[in-house]
Amino acid sequence: MTHLHAGLSAETTEKARLELNENPDTLHQDIQQVRDMIVTRPDIGFLRTDDDFILRFLRARKFNQTETFRLLAQYFQFRQQNLDMFQSFKVDDPGIKRALMDGFPGVLETPDQHGRKILILFASNWDQSRNSFTDILRAILLSLEVLIENPELQINGFILIIDWSNFSFKQASKLTPNILKLAIEGLQDSFPARFGGIHFVNQPWYIHAMYTIIKPFLKDKTRKRIFLHGNNLNSLHLLLQPECLPSEFGGTLPPYDMGIWARTLLGPDYSDETEYTLTYDALHVRESCGGDKDLMKRSQSVVEPGTLRQTDRETSTPLLALD
Repeated sequence: MTHLHAGLSAETTEKARLELNENPDTLHQDIQQVRDMIVTRPDIGFLRTDDDFILRFLRARKFNQTETFRLLAQYFQFRQQNLDMFQSFKVDDPGIKRALMDGFPGVLETPDQHGRKILILFASNWDQSRNSFTDILRAILLSLEVLIENPELQINGFILIIDWSNFSFKQASKLTPNILKLAIEGLQDSFPARFGGIHFVNQPWYIHAMYTIIKPFLKDKTRKRIFLHGNNLNSLHLLLQPECLPSEFGGTLPPYDMGIWARTLLGPDYSDETEYTLTYDALHVRESCGGDKDLMKRSQSVVEPGTLRQTDRETSTPLLALD
């Protein structure tokens, strides 16, 4: 076993072998073959090419080296093409911090029955006077960057649950084709995460309409992993055991506290009454995500309203137009 497998359980190591075609004997060779392809794309700045980093892309593409390099290239190309999104890509950026404090995203401490980390979004909490969609997307991407440092999650993957309860038509009208396309590019096409399922619950008719419109832009594999449950939580529980879910989703866990993940990222010294200036630090977040119970205390968090900075992406034609 190489140092790249350090910290992995025997069960997860075997899962990587069976499901992802990961072979410890050829691991360094696989990584180097992907690294050797970088010279074919001089137009892209590959800012990180170490073994640990490339390995997460190999796992995301089941060790298909051609597909792995395509994903690696798209990862950096997406960042080059959207420099404004990544110019201040850290937890204390005002927009990202505000989105995190409002629960975008929520991250459950308890994984599902397959070891996958569960992310949750309560769509109606999107206060458009506080948070731009772009900042919410940035907060989600930053959270994934933190979580994907865990090699267990590189192998086991993620689940996303979006609760559309009380999400108004007016809110939905702000979901323009441009920003939805941006989200699809950032999450589906340009990030090395394995999403085992995307679950919509309590979705109104206009979310069905929105999904129909964006469906052609989704890969076939992605479409097959999107489940529209409506208000039928029993169908959700067939795929995710109630023991893994908070009470909002008919689970046996306590109600989800929106401030947990924000406090985990901002550190144990964060106080709701003071501004926090810690920048994103990979070592800090790896330690924070290791299951430190002291960081997971429940209490509601509040942050002072900020000024919404509209971008060109968010002022384009709405997907669902109001009369």
